[in-house]
Amino acid sequence: MSIYVGNLSYEVNQEDLSEVFTEYGTVKRVHIPSDRETGRPRGFAFVEMESEDNEQKAIDALDGAEWMGRDLKVNKAKPREDRSGGRNRRF
Repeated sequence: MSIYVGNLSYEVNQEDLSEVFTEYGTVKRVHIPSDRETGRPRGFAFVEMESEDNEQKAIDALDGAEWMGRDLKVNKAKPREDRSGGRNRRF
C-alpha cells in the first residue's frame, strides 16, 4: 500500500519527502507525478513505506500538519481507477 500526500508545494522534491517520512520508518519509494504538458509537479505525491504500521504512524502525524507553508493532506492511497470506461475494448 502507499500513502497519498496532497497539497504539496511545487518546490518539494523526492529528497524532501523522504526526509520527512523517514521519521516514521523506512521509506521504500517516493513518486511525485508531473504534468505531461508542462513537466511541473502536480502538487501531490505517493510515498511507500516498509510497513503498514509505519504508514499509519506517518498518516496520523502528518495529516493536517503545516509544511512549507501548506497544510498537508495525508491518507492511504486509493487504488487507481480504470479510466477506459469500457470504450474501445476488444474481446
